[in-house]
Amino acid sequence: MRTRFILCFLLAGLFTAAQDQLAPVGQWREHLPYNSAIDLAAGNTRIFCATPYSLFSVTYTDAQTERFSRVTGLSETGISTICLNNNRDKLLVAYTNSNLDILQLNRVYNIPDIKRDNIPGDKSIYRIYALQDKFYLASGLGVIVVDANRYEISDTWLIGNGGNPVKVTGFSSDAGFYYAATTEGLKKAAIGITDPADYRNWQTIPGTLGVQQVLNLSGTMVLQKNDSLFIQNGNNWNLFYQDGWPLVNVEVSENKLLLCERQTTGISRVVILDPGGAVNRVLDNTGAVSFPRKALLVNNEPWVADQFAGLSRIANNNVYANFSPGSPQAVGGGEMAVADKVFYATAGAVNDAWNYQYNGDGIFILKEGNWTNINRYRYPAIDTLLDYITLAYDKRDASLWAGSYGGGLLHLNEGPAFTIYKQGYLEATVGDPGSYRVAGLCFDTEQNLWVSNFGAPQPLRVMKADGSWKSFSIPFTLFENAVAQIIVDDNGYKWIVSPLGNGLIVFDHGNSIDNTGDDRWRKLGMNAGNGNLPSSNVTCLAKDKSGFIWVGTTDGVAVFQCPDQLFSTGCDAYWPIVPNGNFAGYLFKGEEVRSIAVDGADRKWVATKNGVFLVDASGEKVLARFTETNSPLLSNEVNKMAIDGKTGEVFFATLKGICSFSGNATEGGITNEEVLVFPNPVPPGFGGTIAIRGLVNNAIVKITELDGKLVYQTRALGGQANWDGKNYRGQRIASGVYLVLVQEEGGKERTATKIFFINR
Repeated sequence: MRTRFILCFLLAGLFTAAQDQLAPVGQWREHLPYNSAIDLAAGNTRIFCATPYSLFSVTYTDAQTERFSRVTGLSETGISTICLNNNRDKLLVAYTNSNLDILQLNRVYNIPDIKRDNIPGDKSIYRIYALQDKFYLASGLGVIVVDANRYEISDTWLIGNGGNPVKVTGFSSDAGFYYAATTEGLKKAAIGITDPADYRNWQTIPGTLGVQQVLNLSGTMVLQKNDSLFIQNGNNWNLFYQDGWPLVNVEVSENKLLLCERQTTGISRVVILDPGGAVNRVLDNTGAVSFPRKALLVNNEPWVADQFAGLSRIANNNVYANFSPGSPQAVGGGEMAVADKVFYATAGAVNDAWNYQYNGDGIFILKEGNWTNINRYRYPAIDTLLDYITLAYDKRDASLWAGSYGGGLLHLNEGPAFTIYKQGYLEATVGDPGSYRVAGLCFDTEQNLWVSNFGAPQPLRVMKADGSWKSFSIPFTLFENAVAQIIVDDNGYKWIVSPLGNGLIVFDHGNSIDNTGDDRWRKLGMNAGNGNLPSSNVTCLAKDKSGFIWVGTTDGVAVFQCPDQLFSTGCDAYWPIVPNGNFAGYLFKGEEVRSIAVDGADRKWVATKNGVFLVDASGEKVLARFTETNSPLLSNEVNKMAIDGKTGEVFFATLKGICSFSGNATEGGITNEEVLVFPNPVPPGFGGTIAIRGLVNNAIVKITELDGKLVYQTRALGGQANWDGKNYRGQRIASGVYLVLVQEEGGKERTATKIFFINR
């Protein structure tokens, strides 16, 4: 069928191959880190690998990877451990918040009971043991039994002394007994007893206090205590293996023991033991084994999940192959930007007191489907730069400027090539010599780069287009000389967030940057006549298509609709009012607004600690809200946003990682010369939104038959029209070729492109 689509496409000449890169409207994507692997589960045809955030699989035959996350149906972001049952067709995923999913044939069955239960104590899942059609969860409460056929919790065994909860860190069985490694020692109970939930049916084995793991090796039980392994010999436990290396993890796989070991110096290895305790093989490939968390054998070939190196398969000649999907280095917490089809994100962050966090994960770049990570771990030339929290794209040479909160200003060119600006360009923070804090960057229309030099005596600086620098003293007392995000309005005024309760600063350099005699400054805060902000704790800024300045605070949103009058008659902020039934309230009153982004239709996307809101252009109507509950949003805590104006994709930097949503509004073009339709051809059964992109702003779009008969009409949101593929009667249109006619405001109607429909 796919061949048929391509053939029709070529014959009709309706579209270009570039359309294959577009995402359908309403579709989500995750951009989670996959370079850190923490757990493995080997199936018949593929191996599953867990990261701290999500999951992926690799097929043995052709090394095809598949990603699993909230976007594909998982219930959470944040995995603690995984396990496949004996039939190897059901994968249990335990999350850090104790929620559970079972995956079978790419279907997800959620078991939320432990997460929802209000029982006090440690509900963490430490390990999972599969036996027949049951999963046995070693948890902080005891042993929790999951029925893999009924997709439910079938029993809970509180086996601590006196029937109390007890932390269980390992579970296994042999032909006659269950074994649980607990903080009270190794406990065992006979398989087949009437009530294994009764603690009196469990015997604590003397001399096993401090046990951490229990494993079945060829029918004989093996214990891990600290960095030593002991093997069962009747009623005794004899030392089985000890090599002086600290143990990270021990697993049984294909009748062998696999030991993940790591010295305090960071030197790591994986030791494979035969059933008799002899060393079979040692894996110490530095590229694949740097902090091994788990190792398994598949057809006698080792697979290693490594915290730093991801997932690797190591051949008999010690040559290894890495299978981690391309991804950002870590969770992004700083500013993001999209420019010229490239997405940029930063990993840095500051706390509420605006202290740095020593985050070295750097800058993430997504270009043409491939990720590049720029950080101190890969490039020693920038090893002094931590906590990147701000970005500015330089359209003159397609380079990037990034602000490090403490390390100065980085200019990043292709190569990559680095230039660092500190002494002589920036000033150190008062009271913290050697700390050059860059908290805001913005280019103006003359290509001057404005820099917020947080904490410096002269905290506002500019690198002019000719490469020379100038600094400014702000004529107001600011706590800690705090300056952060900068935007430039249509008048050329610089709007500067001043954190820590200082409010908002506006600066006009007049006719010349060098002539300070005509400089004008305003400090905006709460109360009428003083700016009328809802709070002096300003968090973010955005400029909309009308030139209005939107201000996010810790207590809602305000809008400056008269920025051109700021230095003349004055300008106070307006608080948008949102109707709610018979009541009305100020927009986001009581909410901490963390980021505001403006899409191609001038609508505002607002990020908060309680999800993301989409409001109309005026801010007086909430159009949509995205949360963890009603969407694949990775976390309700959203820190930053960025919008790709060409595609309408909205990127969210959440507490648990970056994800994105394909919105239905794009930036309007100057002409209709680059109109794109997706999908095209429209396949049978397609029920999503058909996007018509690349239009002039707010164009009228008509869908007609070839003879001109009108099928549907709509108006573009910015530069994109959206259609469900149905006529005015709500009926799916018949197979065939249809015209897309575009009419500009006050202009003539013209044919922009064609759409091909295929129905069965």
